[in-house]
Formats: sequence, structure tokens, C-alpha cells
Amino acid sequence: MRKRIALATLFTLLFTLLFSAASFAQMGGGGGKPSPAASATCDLGGGKSIKTDYSSPRMKGRKIYGGLVPFGDVWRTGANEATTFVASSDVVVGGKAVPAGSYTIFTVPTADKWTLIINKKTGEWGIPYKYESDELARVDMKVSKLPAPVENFSIAYDKSAGGCTLHLDWETTRAGVDITAK
Repeated sequence: MRKRIALATLFTLLFTLLFSAASFAQMGGGGGKPSPAASATCDLGGGKSIKTDYSSPRMKGRKIYGGLVPFGDVWRTGANEATTFVASSDVVVGGKAVPAGSYTIFTVPTADKWTLIINKKTGEWGIPYKYESDELARVDMKVSKLPAPVENFSIAYDKSAGGCTLHLDWETTRAGVDITAK
């Protein structure tokens, strides 16, 4: 009887360890660690702001755009949970009105043009993308080459005279869009 209990306990422990290791590797894209959480904010003045929370995957020697992130497909714009976009007041993103609130952002990268998707559905893991009916807007992004490769995917806001420019940087690509307070 004791041998059966010991065997059952050992089997349960091994199964738990294997399952945990597989889940952990899936979270981080196979690197063993989940992509770290990151955040970017922009102060639009007058108590108005934008905040974006995302997970920052690493390049790890991989081909990113046109490889790990296929051209023409909706991308969760980071890793793990879908990237959030929270506007404390009404804003204009790339010419499209976005009411104050919490959103999820996705992108569709191509070699020379990117599209930012602002989606009303929140709390999603990110992929597969099945939220077309919840889209608030699709906005064209400006794409440029970075002078040097960027290892860690990053989202940042640069302050401009009329508001902020949202930048997505990874590998040798920068995609950006202007945001102003409404």
C-alpha cells in the first residue's frame, strides 16, 4: 500500500513539474521566463494622460518582422496579455477620435506600412485575434528604420507640441502615430 501511495505521489509531482515547465515556457515564448511587464505614459496637459501597459519580448537572435511576427497578420503588439491603452480623456489618434476609456491595441505590420487597431474589448490574452466586431478604429502608422537593432520590444511616448507620438520599437523598425487631446 505504501509503495502505491509513494508511486502515486511521485507520478503527481512529476506531472505537475512537467505541466508547470511547459506552461512557463509558453508564457515567455520558449525562453524559460515570461516577458517582463512594462508601461509607458504621456502627459497631455490639463490633467489628461495616456497610459499603455504591455509585455516586452526579447529578440534573442530571431528574425522578428516577417518571421516571428508575420507580415499582414494581426499582432498583439507585445507578448502575453494583450497591450492596454488607457486614455483619461477624449483623444485623437492618427486623426481618429477615441473617447476616454480603456482599450486594447493590436497592430498589423507589413514591410512598409503598419496599422494600429484600437479595440474596445479588454482583458484578453492577445491571440488569436477574433475581435473585429469590437474595433473602435484602425489607424495608419508611420514606419521608419532604426539606426541600430533594438533587443527589447518597447513602447514609448515622445512629447510633441500638440500632444504625444506613440512609438513601437523592435528589431530595426519603428512604427509611430501622433496622439492629441481632444
